Amino acid sequence: MSNNTTITNQETLKNKIYTIRGIQVMLDFDLARIYGYSTKRFNEQVQRNIDKFDEDFRFQLTEEELEYISLRSQNATLNVSGNKRGMHYKYLPYAFSEQGIYMLMTVLKGELAIRQSKALIRMFKTMKDHLINTNQLISPNYLYELTLDNTSRIKQIENTMITRNDLSDIMNLFNDSILEDEIFLFDGQVFKADLLLQRIFKKAKYSVYIIDDYISIKTLYHLRNVKVDIVIISDNKSNHLNKEELKDFIREYPDVSISFNKTNHKIHDRFIVLDYKRKTEVVYHLGSSIKDCGNKVSVINKFNNNKLIHPLLEELLIYKKDLI
Repeated sequence: MSNNTTITNQETLKNKIYTIRGIQVMLDFDLARIYGYSTKRFNEQVQRNIDKFDEDFRFQLTEEELEYISLRSQNATLNVSGNKRGMHYKYLPYAFSEQGIYMLMTVLKGELAIRQSKALIRMFKTMKDHLINTNQLISPNYLYELTLDNTSRIKQIENTMITRNDLSDIMNLFNDSILEDEIFLFDGQVFKADLLLQRIFKKAKYSVYIIDDYISIKTLYHLRNVKVDIVIISDNKSNHLNKEELKDFIREYPDVSISFNKTNHKIHDRFIVLDYKRKTEVVYHLGSSIKDCGNKVSVINKFNNNKLIHPLLEELLIYKKDLI
């Protein structure tokens, strides 16, 4: 990571927002500086989690788009050589949409990342509050028109922009208090569910046990940053996870310690057990499989009496399964 300290003043951040292809974006080299990375290292971190960044979250600029930014903005520090008639770019930056920027918050770790993420959240919250209070569609860099007559375009913006409720959810996720005894997920809250699950797994100090008959590669990706022993107890019904996917995951994340056991057709519900039989033990009951969490209305409940699940786990751990 870079040793450069980054100013998180909202006006400074706003000046790093551009409108490309009709949407507001920030560029990789600006985001890298904000988060304290070199641009190369920043993009490597994103590439390791590329499954999180769909094309509407992250895309590479064309030379024409980059030239447009370089000619119209004094804020962009671009790697260019030549004159304005014949600019040559050493690399074409990647642009991150608002949703892509929020997704970065689940990828980049550490105190600086959390601090800068909070600054970005507050910036977007301020802008959205202004938008709502004035009933106008105004961009943070004054790049959107003050009036938009095209109804379909307005609808598209509404569908892609994160709402104030979403912002509240994301801000709360930086606080451990989000893990209440009962968490209610509405239909379509996949992003919130993913963040909640990652927050749950992060609390484990010794081990993570997952009882879930319907697992997939998405289940594993939730565990890619978990540095404790992981046991997945599943019959892998419908074969959503195959051997090749598992091998690819192990190859890409060799530091993740995962073993498998069968449920032997004994389980219907789904559970997460953190720090089994330790003082820090926590048990969650899931209303849906981890791979589907957030797709439909579901609830995550925390057990009040963890010992109730101990006899079940002791029995299930007998059914060893080395590979899917």
